[in-house]
Amino acid sequence: MTEILIGNIEWAASNAHAFGFILIFILMAIESSVIPLPSEVVLIPAGFLLYRHELTFGDPAIDFIIAVLCGMTGSLAGAYANYFVSLYVGRPFILRYGKYFFVKPRTFERAEEIFLEYGDISTFTGRLLPVVRHLISIPAGISRMPLFKFSFYTLIGAGIWSAILLWIGCYIGTLSEDMTYAELVYKGEEILKEHYIWIFLALAGLIAVYAVIHHYVMKGKNNPKV
Repeated sequence: MTEILIGNIEWAASNAHAFGFILIFILMAIESSVIPLPSEVVLIPAGFLLYRHELTFGDPAIDFIIAVLCGMTGSLAGAYANYFVSLYVGRPFILRYGKYFFVKPRTFERAEEIFLEYGDISTFTGRLLPVVRHLISIPAGISRMPLFKFSFYTLIGAGIWSAILLWIGCYIGTLSEDMTYAELVYKGEEILKEHYIWIFLALAGLIAVYAVIHHYVMKGKNNPKV
């Protein structure tokens, strides 16, 4: 899949001024649905292009912010597709027919295990986990997770992930502007793997802060003032 997509990156890059942000939105929506499209192939080249002033506005700061927003909203659109379809068809249908729609039973069960173990927050953390990333919204839909919570956690997780990949693309741009797009994607994936531990440590810190705040907020609700 990655190799096939890389072959089309040059065409997309040559038209980035015209509809680069639309492509980011559409491709991230596909990535967040059941179709296994790697987000690295979309956002790392986008970061590289914005570093070289080749996206719509030619201003790296503005292009970075808009690219993150497109990544977030595109991911939410794809996640909504998974969420609402799963909500209506249910778990038995997914297990029986999911393999015909790129949802392997074992992969789905792993996403379900993560959701059941960690609850609603897994729709946030799941955005940073390979493979599980585009399937975590399925158990959320099956369990009828409140839509506002689902949307909020998905947007935040997708925003962080989009920013990380775009930053990697920008960073590669500072190293070399002569890379082919295939080299760009593979170098980006290499950097991502090397720094995954730091990403997850930062994520663990965010979750810990959330847990503490959530604990005290709920404690306050359960002990109203007389």
